[in-house]
This record gives sequence, structure tokens and C-alpha cells, in this order.
Amino acid sequence: MNLQVVLLLVLGFLSAQNVNGRKSHHHGHHKQHIKGYFEYSAINCRAHSASLTDFGGVGDGITSNTKAFQTAIDHLGQIGCNDGGSLLFVPPGRWLTGSFNLTSHFTLFLHQDAVLLATQDENEWAVIDPLPSYGRGRDTVGGRYISLIFGTNLTDVVITGNNGTINGQGTVWWDKFHKGELTYTRPYLIEIMYSTNIQISNLTLIDSPSWNVHPIYSSNIIIQGITILAPVRSPNTDGINPDSCTNTRIEDCYIVSGDDCVAVKSGWDEYGIAFGMPTKQLVIRRLTCISPTSAVIALGSEMSGGIQDVRAEDILAINSESGVRIKSGIGRGGFVKDIFVKGFTMKTMKWAFWMTGNYGSHPDDKWDPNAIPIVQNINYRDMVAENVTMAARLEGIPGDPFTGICISNVTIEMAKSAKKLSWNCTDIEGISSDVTPRPCDALPVQGGKTCDFPEDNLPIDNVKVQLCSYKANYM
Repeated sequence: MNLQVVLLLVLGFLSAQNVNGRKSHHHGHHKQHIKGYFEYSAINCRAHSASLTDFGGVGDGITSNTKAFQTAIDHLGQIGCNDGGSLLFVPPGRWLTGSFNLTSHFTLFLHQDAVLLATQDENEWAVIDPLPSYGRGRDTVGGRYISLIFGTNLTDVVITGNNGTINGQGTVWWDKFHKGELTYTRPYLIEIMYSTNIQISNLTLIDSPSWNVHPIYSSNIIIQGITILAPVRSPNTDGINPDSCTNTRIEDCYIVSGDDCVAVKSGWDEYGIAFGMPTKQLVIRRLTCISPTSAVIALGSEMSGGIQDVRAEDILAINSESGVRIKSGIGRGGFVKDIFVKGFTMKTMKWAFWMTGNYGSHPDDKWDPNAIPIVQNINYRDMVAENVTMAARLEGIPGDPFTGICISNVTIEMAKSAKKLSWNCTDIEGISSDVTPRPCDALPVQGGKTCDFPEDNLPIDNVKVQLCSYKANYM
């Protein structure tokens, strides 16, 4: 597929997402009594439901709905698993809100014409403790603002909608970040902690103050059909950041952002090492990403609890800084191992492959200079790239090389303005096969070798979603 076709597809996709445009002509009907029947896919259907308007919600874009959300969820939260769980329906409208907490055996469902607007009033955001595996906030020392949609110690939670929108209204936060005026770390749009059996699907997330989706210390997570849009120069607007999570599936997502599209993490320096919870058994597939300043898939830089068994396939990268990037450094400790990537198409890239063992950025001065990360068994295969400035920049750690790197069946077409040196390798060991342009001497050619990609399914691959229906009855 050439770049023009891809861009046309992207533009078509974006115009279909136009929240105000194509939907505005429906607004006249909202005053009537509407009975809507919606079908959606979920890990579990719900026996009970209510609408936000039942709890005093007002979708005028001006009235705060923080209390309405929390009252509704507290009420529905009394319906447990044995009673079939509950669903909160957010009807068409613009629903201004601060942060609210989810509950177990619960579905938050956004109508396709529903927009959640994150309040820009800093006083409406509670400040919570830093994450134990980070020791401090990412933006500032100390605490952090709670995320817009937040949950902790939950099981069986679904956040979905027929492509309803969550608008983080992040401009105010980006300005404060750039001016150094943040008191605490910026909020995320969705953060789920210490939880299991989570689904986040079929939503459009725009202009997050910082990271968009952050599952942490959790397991059995499906993130599917998410569109994430933020200006490509907005600070730290990472797409999806699985952090110290086991058994996660990220698929069919479209991400345009100012930072990594998917950033795999597990804690920062001594805090991450002490917490010791790796991210493992992660599947990433059918992702389209545009990120001119960052990576399509980043492993790290905060990976001190370890990252293991990541499988990424069928990825399209357009105008991004790097395809797969491993970011680590002295003091991080931990490991990045058993990484498998195949079926990657890249259009206009600075680097196809980038790994570094000299990423600085420490939480404080207590990091251990002897905590050396282990990077091994990294497999890339079946990739094509065009208009690339430099094929690869692979930098291990002097005396502690990154080992077991395998690159096979990869064709990289260099840009007219490409660097003279297409591969730059230091302190790495591995092999290559059928790679153009010819890799560095640290990756000697082993003809006919195909890099590994596991044949078996991970447990999360066997989790099936079912078709559920909801009968809406709203004014």
C-alpha cells in the first residue's frame, strides 16, 4: 500500500470520527423520548442498568456531572456478581466531569454521541499517592492527580461504547507542563490498578493531559478498538501503557500522539526493582500509529520490574520516530527478554530499530549504579520499511552487551536524505538473515535463519467476548 492510499484511509477514518460534524444534525431529536437498542461486545453482559440522567446528569457541557457519576456508580455497585452485575449508560450529550471511581462487575457504556469532558479545574482533581513502583510522580516529585476514570482492587470491569468520546481537554495541562507550573503529576484518562478481568474497547480518546490508558498491577486485560488522538507535539500523551501487568491483549487500535503509541513499563529504578512486578504475556496486534517524535512500541524506559514475553504483529507505522524501541539504562536493573515482533510495515521513519542502554532519567539520586538491565532474546522478522533515515541504532551497555538479537527477512528502503551509516551498533550481539541494507558486523549473516515467533496462544488469547444488548430509555 503506498503512502497516499494510507493517508486517504487515515483521513477517511478521521472524518468518520468527527465528533461534532456528522452527528450534529441528530441533536434536534434528543428532546424527544428515545428508545434505543444497542449491541456491544463484552467479556460479561449485565442484568441491571441505569442511565446517568437517572442520577441528575446534565449533558450540556457546562454542568458538572462528577457527583452524578459517583452516585450512579455507588448505587449500581451494590449489585454484585451474583445478581448479574450492572451497566451505567451515558446518553448523547457533552458530560463535563471530574474524576470518578469504578466498581466491580460493572460496565460503563458511552453512546456514540456521548462526550465525556474532563474538567479543567485543577481543584476538582484529587491528589493521590505516587505509584509504589515509581516512588514519585512522572512530572514532579510527590503525589499525582487521580485519573479521570479510575479503579482499584476491582474485578470484571468493562469501559466501552459505540465509539463514544472521552475528551481530556489537555491543553491547559500541557501549558502548565511546558511552563513548569505543575504542582503534581498530570492525570491520565483511564487508570485501573490492582485489578483483574478488564476490558477497555470501542472508544475515542482525545487530548489527554498525559498518558491515555494505564493499566497497572493488573491482569487479564483486553484493550480493543480504541482510537487515540492528540497533537503530535503534545507532551507525554502516550497511547496505551501496560505497566506491571500480566496477560494483556491490545488490538485493532489507531493512535496519533505526541509520545509512544504503546509503552510497556514496570517501574522506575530502585522503586521498580523493589516492587518486582514484571509486565509479561503481552499481545499487541493490528495497530496503526503516527508519532513523529516517538516510538510505535516502546519497551521502557521504566522497566525495572522486568518485561518478558511480548508478541507484536501486523503493525502499521506512519511518520514515526522509531518502530520498536528498547529504552533502558544503568540503574534500571530488571530485564527485557523474549520479545517477538513480526509483520511490521513502516512509512517514513527516523529509525526502524532503536535500542539504548544509556537512557538517563532517574527518580532521585538513590538509584543503584550496579543495577544493570539484562536485554536478551529480541526477535524481529518479516518487516518492510520505506523512506527511513537510519536503519538501526543499537546501543547496549559497555561490558554488559544486549544479546540474542535476531533480525530476519527485513527490507528497509532508505530515504534520499539518509545518513551515510545505515546501521550503528555498539555493545550488542546477535545474528541476521535476509536483511537489507546489510546489518552491522555485530549481527553476522546466518543465511536461512528465521527469527522466533511463538506458535502457542497466550491465555488472554483464549478469552472470548460475547454479544450483549442494552435497551436505552432516555430523554
